Amino acid sequence: MVSVPRLVIAAPASGSGKTTVTAGLMAAFAERGLDVSPHKVGPDYIDPGYHALAISSAASSAGRSRAGGARPGRNLDAYLCGPQRIAPLFLHGAAGCDLALVEGVMGLFDGAAGQGELASTAHVAKLLRAPVVLVVDASSQSRSVAALVHGFASWDPEVRVAGVILNKVGSDRHEAMLREALEGCGVPVLGALRRTREVRAPSRHLGLVPVAERQAEAVDAAAALAARVREGCDLEGLLALARSAPPLSEAAWDPEEEMRRAVEAVPGAAGRGDRAARPVVAVAGGAAFTFSYAEHTELLTAAGARVVPFDPLRDERLPEGTGGLVIGGGFPEVYAPELSANEPLREAVAELAASGAPIAAECAGLLYLARSLDGEPMCGVLTAEARMSERLTLGYREAVAISDTALAAAGTRVRGHEFHRTTIVPGAGAEPAWGLVHPERRTEGFAQGNVHASYLHVHWASVPGAASRFADRCVSPAR
Repeated sequence: MVSVPRLVIAAPASGSGKTTVTAGLMAAFAERGLDVSPHKVGPDYIDPGYHALAISSAASSAGRSRAGGARPGRNLDAYLCGPQRIAPLFLHGAAGCDLALVEGVMGLFDGAAGQGELASTAHVAKLLRAPVVLVVDASSQSRSVAALVHGFASWDPEVRVAGVILNKVGSDRHEAMLREALEGCGVPVLGALRRTREVRAPSRHLGLVPVAERQAEAVDAAAALAARVREGCDLEGLLALARSAPPLSEAAWDPEEEMRRAVEAVPGAAGRGDRAARPVVAVAGGAAFTFSYAEHTELLTAAGARVVPFDPLRDERLPEGTGGLVIGGGFPEVYAPELSANEPLREAVAELAASGAPIAAECAGLLYLARSLDGEPMCGVLTAEARMSERLTLGYREAVAISDTALAAAGTRVRGHEFHRTTIVPGAGAEPAWGLVHPERRTEGFAQGNVHASYLHVHWASVPGAASRFADRCVSPAR
């Protein structure tokens, strides 16, 4: 049994202020010296970046930086990873923390389309047995707030809505009216935050601009959010509520154990113990490639790889000894001219692909491997052209591997998600990466030698064999 003080920060709907309130709470508690573990419900990559920065910058400014470095923001997605992995992944990320804060997704009860509560904030809160604090946009209501909070608190008896933070409050008079209305509904008000234009994160075609693209401004915004929360929230009351969460009986997720099981499940697999040397896996990062799950690096490391980050916007060569390449998601369309101008790196990527080394590319990585992106030359690994589109493609997908690839054996079933406003022609190669089976049936992506390139984002914690398979195909410096 493991006791982790924890809260889920939810809302009745998107746009209520969950991200700003959550980031402000994280920063405010970090300033007080608490080791805060940040988590996000759903597949979103951008919010966890703001969480991690809010905590690290607040702790640093207070002279209380965490030994061993900042905790990464981690996702908890019951669709991608399965409900049975939510508590273990949470315990892995929150190990040793003083407080874990979990930002919800959309409205409290909104989950995977057509699948009931699956992957909703409420579902994750139940799996974690965590108290829920509801962030309510109170800007256009007074007494009606009581009906709204009562409805959310009573809808599902297994979801413990244990507090309310009133957001976008207009005045002292407005706050008094809201508090009076909520007195009889049994859910305490744990904060009231005024309307302000001072703290805003800029958005574009796929949501918030990632923190890696606006580091200095994001640090200032985190400090301002912490100040707002200190002034408007009952931090002691919130901490006491978090500490009321019951112990969890599940075992923490362990990448080493996952790799051991994955290797045992595949006859003839080498495993890390049989490697003469650790292969170098280069992982794209920087402002153009900001989308990744922390568990991917942990799984690759557990599989025996030495993970080395690099920035395609700045680095003209791959890391020394690169035997495999991972290019995740991000916004290459924003940086297409700069990526194209780095011709030495584009050539190095093409040479690596031609050598037979494994390359795993998701979404942004897919675009980077194409011949061109919005007319700008890219790596030319794939005979495909990519461009921006007016159409947003967004949603969960079920898929099956059509052929053996660097990530999956033929027939492997996965769950993933698509999130892009670009298109690539053709949409699939002669050997597609995946056959999508739900909610639509089509082929998608490219399986070309040891190159696996696709729009589909997959969380490797749900298919740990992907990391061991990828690492096993990497070229080791000793080979």
